[in-house]
Amino acid sequence: MFFEADRVIYAKPQLLEVICQLRFPTILSISAKEPAEFQELIRADFPRYSRTVEKLPPKVLGQPGNMKLQEQPDVINYQFLSADGKWKVNMTNNFIALATPAYTQWENFAAKLDEVLAQFISVYHPAFFERIGLRYINAISRKALELEGTPFADLIEPGYLGLMAEEDVQEQSFQRVLQEAEMKLPGGCNLKLHCGPGMVKRNNVEDKEIKFILDNDFFMNGKVELPHTTAALNTIHTHADRTFRGAITRELHEAMEPQLL
Repeated sequence: MFFEADRVIYAKPQLLEVICQLRFPTILSISAKEPAEFQELIRADFPRYSRTVEKLPPKVLGQPGNMKLQEQPDVINYQFLSADGKWKVNMTNNFIALATPAYTQWENFAAKLDEVLAQFISVYHPAFFERIGLRYINAISRKALELEGTPFADLIEPGYLGLMAEEDVQEQSFQRVLQEAEMKLPGGCNLKLHCGPGMVKRNNVEDKEIKFILDNDFFMNGKVELPHTTAALNTIHTHADRTFRGAITRELHEAMEPQLL
């Protein structure tokens, strides 16, 4: 499932989006007023601003026969976008996240994340982080890689294919094959995996090509002190790199045109 190899970047990456989210104990001041001070600190890189109000479903309290619904306060989600729309910061009163479809390599992503976190910490002073997550959403396109006609069984390792890995059935016979798993990894890390063939929507338009979706969410739960954030993120990224390389065959690896870092 895991593969140790020299790190590479791909000329033809198959990433839809990379998201890093850090959750912290609720800071009421974030939702109490517009984040003008924080915006000013990151506005050079994220000049476009918007906010949405998310209605949470009521919480069910009590035991059967004596249950009641408790209304939950609305969640204000602040969004800061880069001028080209390819980088996005989201912030609520209990998390901050950085996301992009334009991921190239970890060092570049981590540098931008460091800048955002430094400004966030300087303004809001979170006590610690409760969850640090790094999610890679891949959609393997055979068309984009000039592999049309190649079965996924030649591109994806059997453990991620489920019944599609069986030799006596055709890929085209399956209408739906999904696999979900959660597991513990070394170093206090966890993995939530979702994978299988499917179609992707872009701008609310569904692409008719069947792609292989590989959605890996790596995270650490528990109290992470601020000085340990970078080390935690590096541990999570190491697991992400090893897991992705372990999920793909050499044929797919070569088709994405790897270049050594």
